[in-house]
Amino acid sequence: MPCHIKILTPQGLQPAPYTADSVADAVKYEPGDGVYTVTNTYNTYQVLKFDAHLDRLEDSARREGIPLKLDRVALRQALRQMIAEAGFGDVRFRITVPRQQPDHYILSIEPFTPPPADVYENGVRCITLSGSARHNPSAKTTDWMHDRRQITLPPGIYEGLLVNDQGYILEGTTSNFYGILGGELRTAGADVLPGITQQIVFAVAPNILPLRKEAVNASDIPHLSEAFITSSSRGIVPVVEIDDVTIGDGIAGASTLVLREAYLAWVQAHLEEL
Repeated sequence: MPCHIKILTPQGLQPAPYTADSVADAVKYEPGDGVYTVTNTYNTYQVLKFDAHLDRLEDSARREGIPLKLDRVALRQALRQMIAEAGFGDVRFRITVPRQQPDHYILSIEPFTPPPADVYENGVRCITLSGSARHNPSAKTTDWMHDRRQITLPPGIYEGLLVNDQGYILEGTTSNFYGILGGELRTAGADVLPGITQQIVFAVAPNILPLRKEAVNASDIPHLSEAFITSSSRGIVPVVEIDDVTIGDGIAGASTLVLREAYLAWVQAHLEEL
């Protein structure tokens, strides 16, 4: 089922000049110079921290020198209209703002299918990608969206972790990364894209274990008791192996599961209408 793509202009919604099979497939038609955000809906028309997504979109544009002041009312109305017309139920959607036309928002939506249950129950395997820190990592830019398509992960590997020249694990290609080391929850506090789901982790984690906004070094991988990644469409996903090194007992860790329960409760308490 193809995704639905339209462009919100100052004159209203307009059809896109292309079609695509999915939100991921639509990337190849979008400009490589711009900013974007991606998230999903709940119960068809509900969203989580939508204004935080738009705040980060405007901040990304500012960091890239793109003059952007979102029309949030028009954006919400346009997305609701597209969701209603598509009839998909819950959707995953991307908002892309090109540098050349920052008053034209490219809106792409597709049916949202959450990750299978075994991803959360059994955890996932990752590998590190050395020397892969992003340019201007605090901005969610479309050039990285295009560059990421060139990264091929081996079979069975769920996510690649970006590692800087000093060996610190900064973030995943599509996620934020966390490790539990010495009883502390560690995650990079700089040189990464501030995640929206990460904001929720920062809100709930201090009630569960100490939080330190400091990146884990790749040399510490054998010493991690637990690890996980987060993103808006996936929430908290346990990591059980990195670079063929088993994390902890090789299963979703106890603290990770408690954090995920707290995260899910936070989500249910903070959903809002689009």
